[in-house]
Amino acid sequence: MLRSRGNKQATGARHEEAARRHLERRGLRFVAANARCRQGELDLVMRDGDTLVFVEVRYRASARFGGAAASVDRRKQARLVAAAGYYLSRHPTDLPCRFDVVAISADGQVQWIRHAFDGAPA
Repeated sequence: MLRSRGNKQATGARHEEAARRHLERRGLRFVAANARCRQGELDLVMRDGDTLVFVEVRYRASARFGGAAASVDRRKQARLVAAAGYYLSRHPTDLPCRFDVVAISADGQVQWIRHAFDGAPA
């Protein structure tokens, strides 16, 4: 059965909210959500102390093909880096930045991967 786009968006929003709550319980502060540009979308932008964190939230109903965390491949990473560059051009900061991934499995397990990848161009 195919899911409609609306259901997929609602599911994504639910998981992004769960990821946000998970990170806030660990001391991060919310900055922005769903920052879109031509290069892509940043699911969450958070502050971890003096660091600006770009967070990619991934959900997979199955661990098949490596699961949620494995779905952030080099191509996706490049899009996130480009989107973060655009975000920073609109919201300049002197803060160091990093890229994290929050992977959520079908059973509700949340895996927070700090420094999931380097933001330097490949």
